[in-house]
Amino acid sequence: MNNITIDLHNMPLTQAKREMQKLLKSCSTKTDQITVIHGYHNGDVILKYIRTQLKHPRIRQKIVSLNNGETLLLLN
Repeated sequence: MNNITIDLHNMPLTQAKREMQKLLKSCSTKTDQITVIHGYHNGDVILKYIRTQLKHPRIRQKIVSLNNGETLLLLN
């Protein structure tokens, strides 16, 4: 299992979107999971974006972590 972690919390939403698209476009085909740290104590704008709006052909499934500040993305 090849896992990448990206920390987006405290970023403006536009920057978080840009960073996620850049990562999804550039990550290796051997990467099968991305742990997205988006936080939730200081607002849930990025959380909502990751969990409901983020789309990409490589994303197979989104898993809500037991940690409310993280979402796991399983990739094809």
